[in-house]
Amino acid sequence: MSAKKLGIYIHIPFCASKCSYCDFYSLAGCDDLIPDYQDALLKHIRESAPRFSEYYVDTVYFGGGTPSYYGSKYLISLFNTLKRYYKVLIDSEVTLEANPDSITAGDLRALRKEGFNRISIGAQSARDSILKFLRRPHTFEQVIDAVRMAKDEGFDNISLDLMYGLPAQTREDWADTIARAVQLNPQHLSCYGLKIEEGTPLYQYRRSPEIPDEDTQADMYLFTVSTLAEMGYRQYEISNFATRGKECRHNMKYWTLNEYAGFGASASSCIGGHRFTFVRDIAGYIKAVHTGDKIVTELETISDYEMASEYLMLGLRTTYGISEEEYLQIYKSSFEPILHLLQSYVRMGFAKNSNGRWSFTPRGFLLSNSLIGEILDAQAEHKYHVGMPWRERDYYTTLFD
Repeated sequence: MSAKKLGIYIHIPFCASKCSYCDFYSLAGCDDLIPDYQDALLKHIRESAPRFSEYYVDTVYFGGGTPSYYGSKYLISLFNTLKRYYKVLIDSEVTLEANPDSITAGDLRALRKEGFNRISIGAQSARDSILKFLRRPHTFEQVIDAVRMAKDEGFDNISLDLMYGLPAQTREDWADTIARAVQLNPQHLSCYGLKIEEGTPLYQYRRSPEIPDEDTQADMYLFTVSTLAEMGYRQYEISNFATRGKECRHNMKYWTLNEYAGFGASASSCIGGHRFTFVRDIAGYIKAVHTGDKIVTELETISDYEMASEYLMLGLRTTYGISEEEYLQIYKSSFEPILHLLQSYVRMGFAKNSNGRWSFTPRGFLLSNSLIGEILDAQAEHKYHVGMPWRERDYYTTLFD
């Protein structure tokens, strides 16, 4: 029996400022809560350790918010606590999200020395006027400096986050951003299309003529896929591209139904057939950890049928795709209606089949929400339950008290 692997996510919800498009749980101007939040995180991590004694940790991800704004001293303390109380493998992927304005050479040196080996830098655009409009607290020149510093301090797994479909962004602007990003020789690029979420400052511009229309965004996306392929970046997920062997191992856990544990306000976990999320409130999280109050705000047990649906939905986000054999290991039902749809997508140029694995083409990825919706509808029409578990389950019921 193979060893059980676990990914750990630690949410750092503090920022220097809030970007106009961001709907993640993060706050600016709450620095006075940082020491108490750190204490709560350390306590929560220590007290949860016995529940994960059977697992080996092979990925750790510090996300946010802006973890680099939180400070290297606190981040190193958190990671050292993980190493002390959990079985963290020596070759674990350890990722830090960072903004160019809040990282220094000294921070990077200290983090690399303690075992951080991957850094994801929020670049977004090479055009400073767009960065300013998005309320990003940096320039592209600072991105260049951050990448240089990371390389100088020994990081050889560097990712850049980029966004297209931004206000007043032309195809030429986007092409320039990609070109300038590639010139920095990162090992990984995440290229996200702008989604204007209700409740964000950018929402008031949702009908603005300066927002690129769907056809323009589609053109930007297809340009991204073809250009990065020519530059040696393999697409492995809808929005993610990497040089060989530099795919984000932690994020792959989400897309391939592997187990992960989250710590911090709003962090989510998926363990032993259960999914749960902690309270989306910094002060509430701190209080709950120290007093034993209810900390979980969302909890669900995932049925075999639901797990199979997620296998389809998440697997088809990746270029690795799905297979009938894997689907039937999760849920004993007919794959025929799904197969018929996939075959029709191949004829339309939206999907492909390679050695029994089905995945979308770039054109298919553009329509993935609709196509996956049709696949899930087909699955629902042939739903039945045979009472077989999708995998051996371990119930950590004390996590949900």
